[in-house]
Amino acid sequence: MSRFSAIAAALTVAGTLVAATPASATGRATPVIVDTARGHGNVVSFTFDDGPNPPDTYDLLKVLRKHHVKAVFCLWGDHVRDHPEVVRAIVRDGHTLCNHSMHHDDMSTWTPEQIRADLEATSALIHQAVPHARIQYFRAPYGAWGQSPQVAADLGLQPLGWKFDIEDWVPPGTDVLVQRILDRITPGAVVLMHDGGGDRSQTVAAVDQVIPQLRADCWRFTLPLPRG
Repeated sequence: MSRFSAIAAALTVAGTLVAATPASATGRATPVIVDTARGHGNVVSFTFDDGPNPPDTYDLLKVLRKHHVKAVFCLWGDHVRDHPEVVRAIVRDGHTLCNHSMHHDDMSTWTPEQIRADLEATSALIHQAVPHARIQYFRAPYGAWGQSPQVAADLGLQPLGWKFDIEDWVPPGTDVLVQRILDRITPGAVVLMHDGGGDRSQTVAAVDQVIPQLRADCWRFTLPLPRG
C-alpha cells in the first residue's frame, strides 16, 4: 500500500468515513507560523513533539501535573494509532493538542493535496482516540514547512514553530538539557522538546528540574499565541 493510500485508509473505520476536520476548524487560523508565548514579560511555552510515547509521556504528564504547568503535545499519527490511551491521558490533564503529521515525513516538496490528506488522516486518528478533542496547532516535521502553513490554516490549525530547540534527540545528559533551557530562554519563547522518538527520560527529568528554577526567577508558563 502506498503512503497516501494508507492515509486514505486511515480516514475510514469499519467502513464509515471519520470526520477529519479538526474541532477548531471554525476558528481563525492563519498561515503565520506562531513561535511566541501568550502574555508579557517572562513567559514561556513548553511544547513536546513525536509522542505519544509510553512510558516517557506518562512520566512527563506526572511532572507537569506536579508543577501545575500546561503544555502543547504535537502528536505523530503512527504513535497515536499505537497508543490512543496516552492521547486520552494528555487530554484528561488539560493539555493542548497539535497535529504533527502521520509519519513524520519531510513535507517541504509535497503538493497541497498531499499535505491535506496527511493532516486530515492524522486528525482523524486523534479524534478516534478522543472524539471531541480540539486540535489547535500543526507543526511540520523538521520545520520543513513547504506549502503546509496555508493548508493547515485552511483546516483550522495554526502553524506552530519555536524560538529554540533543546536538541534532546540525542540525549546529552539531564544537566546539559537543563542548562540549554536556562541559557537559551528569552521572554515569550516557544520551546521545542520531545517526549517521543526514543528514550526521553532525560528530557522528562530536565523539565522536572528546570520548572522550579524558572519559577524562582519569576517565569510564567503559558500556551503559544492562539489562532489569528
